[in-house]
Amino acid sequence: MRARIEEAADRLIAAHEKLTPCAPVRDLIAEGGLSAAYEVQRVVASAREAAGAKVVGRKVGLTSKAVQAQLGVGSPDFGVLFDDTAYVTRQPIPLRRFLQPRAETEIAFVLNRDLVSSSVNAASVISATDYVLPAIEIVDSRIANWDITLADTIADNASSGAFVLGTRPTRLTDVDLATAGARLEHKGQVLSTGAGAACLGDPVAAVVWLAQTLARLGQPLRAGDVVLSGALGPVVPVTAGNYRATISGLGAVTATFEGGSEE
Repeated sequence: MRARIEEAADRLIAAHEKLTPCAPVRDLIAEGGLSAAYEVQRVVASAREAAGAKVVGRKVGLTSKAVQAQLGVGSPDFGVLFDDTAYVTRQPIPLRRFLQPRAETEIAFVLNRDLVSSSVNAASVISATDYVLPAIEIVDSRIANWDITLADTIADNASSGAFVLGTRPTRLTDVDLATAGARLEHKGQVLSTGAGAACLGDPVAAVVWLAQTLARLGQPLRAGDVVLSGALGPVVPVTAGNYRATISGLGAVTATFEGGSEE
């Protein structure tokens, strides 16, 4: 099994470095189940760190019940956020760094204390959150044509590509995230709408799940970590230009893509 895990990791690393989509890895690691997929993710992340990237947080994926049903799963997944994938609103993002990017509106949590206990609850997350920000996650699959199963996306760092943060912090106690409405626009056209309730009922619940899961794995969330809590609405493909996400109570954030063809 170890050899297959290494082979899957090598395939994904090569796809990332060469910007060439690869075949799915699910058949390589099928015998090992989801634990093997997460081990592939760990190997790939370790290679990124060895190359100089720094871990700045985590992301939660598969928070939508509709997407969970589509993939036949009953829980979210998670991935690692790196410093070289972090952008601030309106900072130019070269499209050439991605293979097949898509964007989704999210709420980012920034922590001010560690969450080390597997019994973390909502109150723990609320007290450990310094502030929240509007965010756009750019998901990107190293797997050709987004031909993914749950094992593929977990192995591929939960299909993480990059993320864009707004610059107006909001205290978590000043906004009701579950009822916060969200929309994503491009060239004046609304491409996606949603609300905080689409994210496991409340984005706080998604962070609770992540904190509990990582604590059990001995990889707890730490003070200063950025946590992307999951999509508030449908994901959309991106081309060159501005994509503006607005979340009620939190404000707006813009992802500015440069290069490629504008549509």
